[in-house]
Amino acid sequence: MAVDRISGRGDELEAIEALLKEVRSGAGRALVLRGEPGAGKSTLLEYAARRAAPARVLSATGAEPESGMAFAALHQLLRPVAGLADALPGAQRDAVRAALGIAEPAAAQDRFLVAAGVLSLLAEAAVPGGLVCVVDDFQWVDQASADALLFAARRFGSDGAGLLIGTRDTPGTRQALRTLPAMDLAGLDAGSAREVLAAGMKGVAGTAAGPAPAVVDALTAATGGNPLALSETAGLLTAEQLAGRAPLPDPLPLGDGMAGVYGGQIARLPEDTRLVLLVAALEGRGDVRLIRAAGERLGASPDALYAAEAAGVVEIRPAEVRFRHPLIRAAVHAGAGPAARRAVHGHLAALLSEAGDRDRAARHRAEAATGPDEEIAAELAAAGDRAGTRGGYADAAGMLSWAAELTPDEPARARRLKDTAAAAWLGGHPGRAQSALAAARELAEDPVLLAEIAQLSGRFELSSGNAAEALRAFLTAAERAAAHTLPPDAGSAGGPPSPHGAADASHSPRTGAARRVVLALLADAAEAASYVGDTDAAVRIGSRAAELAPAPGAPAGPEDAADTDTDTAADAFLRDILTGMGAWHSGDTDGGARLLRRALAAVPDNNNDNNNDNNNGDDSRQAAHLLWAAAAASLLGESDAAARHGARAGRVAKVSGMVGTLPVVLENAATAERMNSNIALSIALSQEGLALARETGLDNSAAAHLANLAVCAAVRGQEDDCRAYAHEALAIAIPHRLGLRAAVASYALGLLDLGLGRHDRAHERLMALTTAGPGAGHPVVVWGSTADRVEAAVAAGDHTAARAATGFLQQWSAHATSPRARAVLARCQALVADDVTAPALLRQALALLDTGDDRDATAYERARTALLLGERLRRARRAGEARPHLRDAAETFHRLGAAPWERRAQGELRAAGETTDPAGPALLETLTAQELRIARLVAEGVSNKDVAARLFLSPRTVEYHLYKVYPKLGITSRTELARLLR
Repeated sequence: MAVDRISGRGDELEAIEALLKEVRSGAGRALVLRGEPGAGKSTLLEYAARRAAPARVLSATGAEPESGMAFAALHQLLRPVAGLADALPGAQRDAVRAALGIAEPAAAQDRFLVAAGVLSLLAEAAVPGGLVCVVDDFQWVDQASADALLFAARRFGSDGAGLLIGTRDTPGTRQALRTLPAMDLAGLDAGSAREVLAAGMKGVAGTAAGPAPAVVDALTAATGGNPLALSETAGLLTAEQLAGRAPLPDPLPLGDGMAGVYGGQIARLPEDTRLVLLVAALEGRGDVRLIRAAGERLGASPDALYAAEAAGVVEIRPAEVRFRHPLIRAAVHAGAGPAARRAVHGHLAALLSEAGDRDRAARHRAEAATGPDEEIAAELAAAGDRAGTRGGYADAAGMLSWAAELTPDEPARARRLKDTAAAAWLGGHPGRAQSALAAARELAEDPVLLAEIAQLSGRFELSSGNAAEALRAFLTAAERAAAHTLPPDAGSAGGPPSPHGAADASHSPRTGAARRVVLALLADAAEAASYVGDTDAAVRIGSRAAELAPAPGAPAGPEDAADTDTDTAADAFLRDILTGMGAWHSGDTDGGARLLRRALAAVPDNNNDNNNDNNNGDDSRQAAHLLWAAAAASLLGESDAAARHGARAGRVAKVSGMVGTLPVVLENAATAERMNSNIALSIALSQEGLALARETGLDNSAAAHLANLAVCAAVRGQEDDCRAYAHEALAIAIPHRLGLRAAVASYALGLLDLGLGRHDRAHERLMALTTAGPGAGHPVVVWGSTADRVEAAVAAGDHTAARAATGFLQQWSAHATSPRARAVLARCQALVADDVTAPALLRQALALLDTGDDRDATAYERARTALLLGERLRRARRAGEARPHLRDAAETFHRLGAAPWERRAQGELRAAGETTDPAGPALLETLTAQELRIARLVAEGVSNKDVAARLFLSPRTVEYHLYKVYPKLGITSRTELARLLR
């Protein structure tokens, strides 16, 4: 390629050189080059590939026929380094190998797990001299490959990997690439255009002097300075025209007419050459053997492909055919009739079937179809299912949608449209998912399918829309499913009488399966009711769940007994949770507590939390069980148990690679760590969850993480951050009727006021939580904020409200047995007690918080209690007794970064007669969120490789961060790190 083809691209060349320099130095960078066809993107990318040494270069080019094939571009890009996948963490290795077709997936892969594996693989390939990935024609790259590459590019740090992308500027690509630095390739100016024209004129007799200035100006204006158009036009004009001695043709063969120029060039080729070019245009990958074989079956000469190369239309590289420019491929495609294209697709499908490439064969058979065909539709749907299993959900949605179009039977088409919606949602395309689901709903008649459609619709709404609407949809679907799929009184034992009658349902072989459909819908409804804070709905759900108990005498069945009237352990657990919650909210706290305790007793221990066996189905079920257990413990007033279960759910999800559900699981894990006094880790988890939620379009999960970040900022007295997080959370939560998230965000603002000594304002905000209805408030948050509400009320002088809040907590905690629950109650009782009784109650609370193995987890509560005890003792002129408690509180608050509370404790210490010096920064505060997440896992004994798997990083990035963590903390080993973080 001649250097003068890069005329006028000085800024772009400088940017490319800067990227290459950073990659060679070990940094990570990405750059997007945008422009119209012929703007010179490919030329610049080829320049970058030549200049990259000593960095390794991987390249791929998007092809329109392959744009719907999941991971097609990724396979092209990573094929030379696929052997390095063995060095990846287990879950990432298996996901990447499955995506590249090297191995069958053991279970359905999440698209972000594949992306994390791609990041790690690129980091491995970058050793030792760096790596540059060059991807051209990105507008045609399949969605699965695009998702994985962009996920990796956004996380390039110290891996020495770079990504250069060339793309046409379409709305889709601009949106997809919005987070990466980009340069738009404008048209060349007249000076640069003259250089391009002069290069194109070489060899044309009589043009030694170059083009005339007036001709340069005319052609620059006509082409918009497009380099390809200028170069091609120089070869189409005569020497007299270029020199300005003859008029230019009118119209000029430029701009949109370039395709016509190529079309004319193709039309002049022999028939069998045109035929083999059509095969190459439709085949997509440039497979020489496949193209020649298909051409020969169609009657083309074996030498036809070489004739096309001799004509300058294609280039034949080892085992690959490439068109000289995408516009040529487009011209070949446009010049062939529909019948000719269908014939080529048919032969390609036959050859690919013979070669065992089922997915590509299915696509070509679909292209060859002349109307609905169930056999072809089934093959295409199977290919879509396989793409989804590998994590290519967006491309799977495209194939499933296409299969639905080719399905002649309406019920089957409805199911495929429903599957399309699920895949589109998992692939990050909610609008497409909603459209497919609406189409499925129009066609569906089967009650079970209608229930599944309603459940999907509700899940979509619960993830990103109105939680109250999701609740309504789930409840309606559950009742319809029960009416249409369960026999009358299908096992009403164990609950209230059924409205459907009293017939014995034990004869039905499908009662168990139908019951599980209804139970799953009720569980979704309960989750939605929890988000909204609708206790009336929880009562209704509990009543319906109680009706689903199996008939008397029905045996407990195995977990996979889907079509029998048996009760699995999972069924019993979930029914106990839902029924117990309903009973609790109805006022039957004794009955509700009994059922909730029975469910909690069935939660497995944590022996296998760190066992990464890739059993995603079991892991998903275990994580769900733990989240329900956390909700049950909250109702029982046991925040410590709730925190323990929530943290475990996060660990299970991380280990198993459940990234699709991870933002939601991390909501609970982050809250759990905050409740366990791990403020810094809670922040890190919510930051990670927030990023994933935003990448996946889970607005409601984003609101949860924002609300938790607001509370953490309140604890630390970071007023601007707290208000920003809280207001952003409320902006999502209020219109979406997320009472739980709105209540947490409002609580954060009240806690901020309390910590900063604005007691009247804190009292007002915290009291408002108690009267906020569904969609704006939540009973669990009212319970969880009681201790702060009592303290604010006492400080504001409203002792009546303080006593009422204490009474409320005593009633709520009546069934709580944990030391922490009893300690918080004792602290509240002390706040409303006289000066004689209060110290004893506060000492009792401290003793309860010091019991068991939970001491670190109760650090924040202990410090708050010690501060109150020290204040009471100092006011009683017992300064000597007060100082140790105040000192412990100040030191703990400092360690947690709870600055306003530390200042209050330090002020009390000075008032008690002790001179205090401002403490230095807490060691953990010197770490970034990423460094803290890595340090925590390493301290738990997790290997660098498994840390990478859990945090979606490369192992080399983990090593890089550890090299920074050790000197920051003043340590040199993992043992010291574990000791410090304990």
